[in-house]
Amino acid sequence: MYRPRKSGRHLQKNLVLRPIAKFIYYRLMRWKMVGQFPDVDKCVVIVIPHTHWYDFNMGILVRELIGKEINYIGKKSLFKWPYGWFFRMTGGTPVDRSKNQNMVDAVVDIFNSRKIFRFALAPEGTRKKVESLRTGFYYIAKKAQVPIVKVAFDFGNKQVKISEPFYTTDDFEADMAKIKEFYKGVKGKIPEYSFD
Repeated sequence: MYRPRKSGRHLQKNLVLRPIAKFIYYRLMRWKMVGQFPDVDKCVVIVIPHTHWYDFNMGILVRELIGKEINYIGKKSLFKWPYGWFFRMTGGTPVDRSKNQNMVDAVVDIFNSRKIFRFALAPEGTRKKVESLRTGFYYIAKKAQVPIVKVAFDFGNKQVKISEPFYTTDDFEADMAKIKEFYKGVKGKIPEYSFD
């Protein structure tokens, strides 16, 4: 069962980790932050491109920099002893895949049961080169009635780009075109696997 973190403890942790994250990101890595994470309690965060396992580490670092609780999902078994503490600490939320429920509805149920849930995922679905995005993120946002926040890990320009909240419309093709436009020219850690 999910137990929300005590806000005081989370704040105290941020006071310790944020200066370290800033030092690593701005001083050691010499990266920039373009845009600001919107002040929304619920959203679907899509991170593109996803070309390397290192992207997870970058996500944890960026989460500390923006000072917002960002979540992801994983199968329920990951959250048991001995590694469950790690997945919870990094924003993981267990999903019971044994239930006869598709993933879109399972995530929408989480949105409906929480006051704060910012769900991050990589819609490429793999670290290899893909020609199209998986669309589950779009239908989750639409069904949960939450915005999409676009985030680009741009290794080519050493920057993380964050968009304004994007709300889906009744025109799927136009919405996807606007989403893809944000990622034009963005290069992942392995450039040849980047989504164009």
